[in-house]
Amino acid sequence: MANTGLKGPFSLTENGIDREVTKISAGVYALGHLNNDNTFIVSYVGRSDDDLNGRLKQWVGKKNYKNFKYDYFPSPKSAFEKECRLYHDFGGKEKLDNEIHPDRPKNTDWECPVCTIFD
Repeated sequence: MANTGLKGPFSLTENGIDREVTKISAGVYALGHLNNDNTFIVSYVGRSDDDLNGRLKQWVGKKNYKNFKYDYFPSPKSAFEKECRLYHDFGGKEKLDNEIHPDRPKNTDWECPVCTIFD
């Protein structure tokens, strides 16, 4: 099974997010739950280009996501590239709740490091 390389899992609550995500930064996250073996099951991947804490809080109480993993990234571009890798590593829209491939930020011409969707 693929490894996210992210920190966690942690409880997807406002307190859980505030306890763990303490910097205002670009970052990547995975949402999901723990199975009976205490293995984190990734259901959705996403990113924030500027405020990971605030973006994660938008998911509290949504769907059946109970836990999250995350990490900070030094730039929006590096966060975008990691989100793309996770999206592909965990099965894309066929296996994840993500309805579309990760979108690149407006006014950028960044390419996915895995596929040719933006070519």
